[in-house]
This record gives sequence, structure tokens and C-alpha cells, in this order.
Amino acid sequence: MDHSLKKALTKAKRKQMLKFTMISILVVMLLLPVFYRTGNYFAAKSTMRLHDALVMHHVISQPNVQMDSRVTSNRSMFGGNIVTNRSKNINGYVVPWSTLTSSYGWIQTEIDFNELIPGSYSSDTGFYEYDKQTKQKVATFYHPLIEDYHDGVQNQLAAVSEMENYVAEVAVSFDRPYTFAEVQGRIPDNLNIVWLYMTSEIRDESMGPAGMPVYGFAPGSSPDDASYAYFVETLKEYDDRGYNDAIQEFLSENAEKPLDDVEVLGVMLTGQTENFAALVGKDFIRGASVGVTAEMVPYITPEK
Repeated sequence: MDHSLKKALTKAKRKQMLKFTMISILVVMLLLPVFYRTGNYFAAKSTMRLHDALVMHHVISQPNVQMDSRVTSNRSMFGGNIVTNRSKNINGYVVPWSTLTSSYGWIQTEIDFNELIPGSYSSDTGFYEYDKQTKQKVATFYHPLIEDYHDGVQNQLAAVSEMENYVAEVAVSFDRPYTFAEVQGRIPDNLNIVWLYMTSEIRDESMGPAGMPVYGFAPGSSPDDASYAYFVETLKEYDDRGYNDAIQEFLSENAEKPLDDVEVLGVMLTGQTENFAALVGKDFIRGASVGVTAEMVPYITPEK
């Protein structure tokens, strides 16, 4: 091949390569903002889905747990985390509860169930579940149709009522379902009803905790049909595909009822420990499990 022709072909290839490179850079520069905006759009949508899922989960399945804040961290166009700081209100004493670090991407969101599932302690002297971060005891509800629990059905009312200068939360489980109106008539006025245990799946608990969530809601200081209606709508959205038999059965039987006529399986109560003595020996109580306790101090006045 003639040297001048070879040189011309090489020059032409270089020009073509340079042209291709310039076009590629231009395309990337044009597409990068589009890709960035698209990524942020999908990440933002996932963030909102995760926020909604966290709120929904706490409304229906976290007894006496408040979300103090939800902060987005490690955020990028591909995803990030939502850090949920939580606490419990024990008759006016706010105590820390486990912090959740949930994640989201373009498509999937994942609540931090690792921290939601309590740890457990077992020894020759007994068994209890605890919050993994704070190490506080988790109160247990007992379903009236589950006969055999691996550690038996505990009733710790007498023990907690003997504690002096403390406030406590206690999960009280009934021997059978009672209407909300009946429940209100059975609970002393000097105790707070902070959460209503409405339903849960019936599983074999004889070999150990099945780890199934309980479903219910906080009735508020002035329970009314509106607070119950919000719980029902949240429950419908939570199980919109109808996978949870316990939820679907509850909805079919109770969704249209007024709150006073709805049957309740148990209540989470808070109050000064000595006030729980009024419930000791009551035949409508199947079990009572103490959760968080806090020592009273002179500068914080209990709610009741």
C-alpha cells in the first residue's frame, strides 16, 4: 500500500474515532441529567412508600410504641435508609425503644424487621422476650383460642402491684372476647388504656414463640368511632391482597360495627404499679404480662 494512502486512512480513522468520542460524550451529557432525574423520581416514590408502610405498621401492630421521628439517611439516586426513632409512654414517663433502620431502592422497600422481632431469654428460672436495643422486657399478649403456650400463660399483676414508686405497662389478655363497652367498665379509672388487642393469627406456641404480630390500635384519650374507622381502613390497606386470614376474618365480622360493639381480646394498660392491684384475681383476665417499668421521680408527674 502506498505510504501516503496509508497515512490518509489512518488520519480518517482518527477523525472518525474523535467524532464518535465527541458524539458519545454529548449523548452522555444529555442523558445524564435525565438519568439523574429519573433515578431521583423512583427513589422518592420508594421513600414515600416506605414512610407510608412504617406509619401503617405502627398504627396496627406496635403496642404503645410512638414514632418520634423518621429521618432519611444515606440517600442517593439509587436508594437509601429511613431511620425511625421510637419511644414508649409509660403513664407520662417517656422511655427509649429500639431505632429502626429501614431501606429502600427503586423497586423494593424493606422495614427493619430484625429489630421489630424481639430477642428472647430463657433459663431454669423462666423465659421472657426483650427489645434488642434497649433490653427492656416486651409485654406478651395471649390469644384466648391458643391453649398451650411454651412457658404457660403468665399473670404478673400481683408481682407488679407490689413494686413501690414505679410506673409500668402491662399487656392484659382476656379469657374470651369482650366488647369495648364491656372492657371500659372493667378497667379502673386510675389506669390508662393505651392499646387494644383486636386479633392475631392462631399458631402453635407450644414449642416457643411463633413470632406472629398482634394487631390492634391506640384508642386515644377519648375513644370514638372515628379512631376505630381509621384503624379499619389502615388494616384493609395493610392486607389489601387478603393474605392474612386473621385480619380478613376480623374485618368481615367487625368492619361495620361501632367501636362499643367491637370485640376486644386484650388491652395494654399503663399506670402506677400499685393501681394494678385492683385487677388481681379478676376472672375475666386470662393472663397479664409486664412490659416496660420506670422508676418515678419527683419532677415528673404521672398521667394517672
